Amino acid sequence: MAGAQYTSLFDNATLARVEQMRLQPVRRLTNRSRGEHLAGKGGTSIEFHDYRDYAAGDDVRYVDWNIFARIQRPYLKLYRHEEELHVVILLDASASMQYGQKLVRARQLAAAFAVMGLLNGEKVSIDACHHRGRSPVSLAPCTGRINLKRVLEFLEAIPAAGDFPIELAVEEVLKQPRGRGMAILLSDFLTFGRLERPLNLLFSAGLEVCAIQLLTPEELRPDLAGDVRFVDCETGHTLDVSSVGDLLAIYQEHLAAMQAELSLLCRQRSGRFLCLDADTPIDSILFDVLRRKGWVR
Repeated sequence: MAGAQYTSLFDNATLARVEQMRLQPVRRLTNRSRGEHLAGKGGTSIEFHDYRDYAAGDDVRYVDWNIFARIQRPYLKLYRHEEELHVVILLDASASMQYGQKLVRARQLAAAFAVMGLLNGEKVSIDACHHRGRSPVSLAPCTGRINLKRVLEFLEAIPAAGDFPIELAVEEVLKQPRGRGMAILLSDFLTFGRLERPLNLLFSAGLEVCAIQLLTPEELRPDLAGDVRFVDCETGHTLDVSSVGDLLAIYQEHLAAMQAELSLLCRQRSGRFLCLDADTPIDSILFDVLRRKGWVR
């Protein structure tokens, strides 16, 4: 008899596979920690922190052989390190993310990255940004399997609403000290603002920028004709366009230019950028695309 579903974000089989995965930062620091990442300070710690499942390539010195002898399944012992990797997840939950599957995929990706961090002894925090002028809805930094259910329930409850532009959301989140690590931005990046300043702030804070743009098939490859009225779902502003089909080539040029700029801005700060079709199944994204791109292993 199948067990109860652990989370509504993805099925138990997907969750089990995600628990075996590791985040793979671009920037490598100087000393190996027990969480499979490198910290900037020397030294080690013998303070036990948590267990996680063994995965191919893990250091067998940290396998708990007593547990293995009892249940014939290898578990890795994790230890606290002087400097943990902080996985800062910023989720754009403005109204535009409600279109199509964008928010669904953003929550699933946030959950997957959080699980990878938690189960590898990293510190994880999540901020969901809705309304301009209001503080983000935040999950305070936490670590370890004990916080897994709390993190997933937090993400399950995030709705899409408001008009918080992603560039201002980054600045708001950084008002609280975050520590060194990775900043994972999940957004459609449909903003009139400039991203140089917020990305500079992330880089200066010691956070590797990992930006994922989620767009619907209609946003990636619009198929429109005739006269169309566009309505901004965040502001309510309208724009009437005649013979919209004649403008599709210009739209594609602007989209390509925006993505090229985002990619360049991230690479200039030792980060990464990836655009995803929000209709792509989450298993394909996690176990194919992100692995091939070197984001996870």
